[in-house]
Amino acid sequence: MKPWRWLKNTTRRFTALFLAGISLSVAIAACTPNANTSGTGQQGQASTVDLTLVSFAVTKAAHDRIIPKFVEKWQQEHNQTVRINASYGGSGSQTRAVIDGLEADIVQLALALDTERIEQAGLIEPGWEQEYPNNSIVSQSVPVIVTRAGNPQNIQNWQDLARDGVQLITADPKTSGVARWNFLALWGSVTENGGTEQQAQEFVRQVYQNVPILTRDAREATDVFYQQGQGNVLINYENEIILAAQQGGQQLPYVIPDVNISIDNPVAIVDRNVDRHGTREVAQAFVEYLFTPEAQAEFAAVGFRPVDASVAQRKEVADKYAPVNTLFTVQDLGGWDTIQQQFFEDGAVFDQIRAGN
Repeated sequence: MKPWRWLKNTTRRFTALFLAGISLSVAIAACTPNANTSGTGQQGQASTVDLTLVSFAVTKAAHDRIIPKFVEKWQQEHNQTVRINASYGGSGSQTRAVIDGLEADIVQLALALDTERIEQAGLIEPGWEQEYPNNSIVSQSVPVIVTRAGNPQNIQNWQDLARDGVQLITADPKTSGVARWNFLALWGSVTENGGTEQQAQEFVRQVYQNVPILTRDAREATDVFYQQGQGNVLINYENEIILAAQQGGQQLPYVIPDVNISIDNPVAIVDRNVDRHGTREVAQAFVEYLFTPEAQAEFAAVGFRPVDASVAQRKEVADKYAPVNTLFTVQDLGGWDTIQQQFFEDGAVFDQIRAGN
């Protein structure tokens, strides 16, 4: 029987109650807040909005300084409280977590390849690199060579790592994002300095002959070098060395090679999640804030090289970060897709080097 025929046979009172029930249900549904918002402010605006930021581990010190400033600014301008729930870990692990269901609104990862994987999973729209300044690169660093006290091996540049007697500790670039930067720094020190790819492969082969153990990730490599005392040189991020010293650790001797790669860390909005959460406006504002001189100064304070030129030119920043004579990028090596295929896929250059080819 069709609904309207049934209703015609009911009493007016029941009909009124039934319709009142429908109206009440619609009203409740309309007033139910989004999972990432709570309460209402002026003109129906939620009084509180939650964002989830997923980032690689060493950005925590910078974000701890930046987030409160953004929250205060947004509160003053919009009379709305923002709560940013941040998750930190290895870039590759964070990438997998987002793909597997961690509902990040924003991701800042160690390399664009990781962000591209989230894009390929359908969570980030294509073209995210063009959404923000500097191709969405929000923080930068460079690889450095850490030595034992007094630099007994007299290490001055990448080429010294191929000498007899050197024992280099580094992670496996097949499993570690940091180690991929290390590998590319070694490779580019030849090709971006006038050498051929054949010369680069021979040089990198000689360097990896001096690696007694390939650790799974950069943190393990650091532990092997410092806690276990293995090796006499370690490749690490400049920002990690600076931050360790600031946090009361020892002053670690290190060398910045004059031909080096720019470690570029991108930021992106996770489109599918912000649209589902209703947080796009605030998420975009936070990402835009990360590029401001105020936020870039905080990145610089904890070891990252700022991407804002006005901050980089400040005396206290310029004095802190030694210039690199030849600074190349991933794009100079063909971009991440080419790099992954040429160097890190199964049977590619790195596997050939490890096999002694």
